[in-house]
Amino acid sequence: MVPYEKLEQIVQRYEFLEAKLSSGDFNDEIAELSREYAQLKPVVAEIRDYKTLLDDLAEAEAMLADPDMKELAEEELPELKAQLPEMEHRMRLALLPRDAADDRPAIIEIRPGTGGDEAGLFAGDLLRMYQRYAESHGWKFEILEMAQTELGGIKEVVANVKGEGVFARLKFESGVHRVQRVPETESGGRIHTSAATVAVLPEAEDVDIEINANDLRIDTMRSSGAGGQHVNTTDSAVRITHIPTGVVVTSSEKSQHQNRAIAMQVLKTRLFDMQRQAADAERAADRKSQVGSGDRSERIRTYNFPQGRMTDHRINLTLYKLDQIMQGDLDEVIDALISDHQATLLSELDG
Repeated sequence: MVPYEKLEQIVQRYEFLEAKLSSGDFNDEIAELSREYAQLKPVVAEIRDYKTLLDDLAEAEAMLADPDMKELAEEELPELKAQLPEMEHRMRLALLPRDAADDRPAIIEIRPGTGGDEAGLFAGDLLRMYQRYAESHGWKFEILEMAQTELGGIKEVVANVKGEGVFARLKFESGVHRVQRVPETESGGRIHTSAATVAVLPEAEDVDIEINANDLRIDTMRSSGAGGQHVNTTDSAVRITHIPTGVVVTSSEKSQHQNRAIAMQVLKTRLFDMQRQAADAERAADRKSQVGSGDRSERIRTYNFPQGRMTDHRINLTLYKLDQIMQGDLDEVIDALISDHQATLLSELDG
């Protein structure tokens, strides 16, 4: 079990932050202090509940020595002891190290893999699945860049998702998604297998990444417009190349100014993700679990349409509700992935 002294230290730190924020005695620290305070608040709530239960247990055990109170204590003790394992488990979950990016918005990138036109159509299905999932959680889903195939599939799409706990719930979606179904273009009724890759990146903040202007090559392409009021609002594209890493980002909104801002945000997010990937790889070098590592070369999930099933290969979870999943009903699989990840972290904590 977690040492009692450590629990006391966490509560003391929380109370210090609470007093500091109430006093107004801080300079530029408010954002950092507020973030730490908000993260500790649910942890301290669990610790206080746990300590209250321990106090109640100690009090009930002391009552056993009092003949007048013994019967009441004998009734209460089994109930209190029964609560202890669940309370300890909840507190240990609350104490798990948090991913600092969990509360951030996310950038989702979807690209077709093997499978030609069918892979592009499946990439479009995945886009709609995530769009519906975001809507069901009240998140804002905005497509930043999209190129479509002649059949209405997706060549590439980049979307921004904003809302509460977005990255925490979407980060396990990174990887290769495989589909097995009879394509609309297939006349013989044969089942084809194709794939699409999904990358979910936590959106970078300005403080995360500093980009040297000399490291950028910016190409602006604008089609000829009607002039006058249409200047700078004609169909255009901005392509930004980060020379040291070779990362290339494009954006083709109507406004050139908006284009540059969108492309820079996506570039910062990709560079931030590269930093996180390198750090995660270093930390996880001796781990077998791939959940949460964002390894995009790994086949994580299969969507089998003839059998109406979805299988997540990382946790051996199979659900026979493919229609609902493609409509954005992803909570069951995401909750299972989060639970599995927490179990892994708990085992490392105990180890």
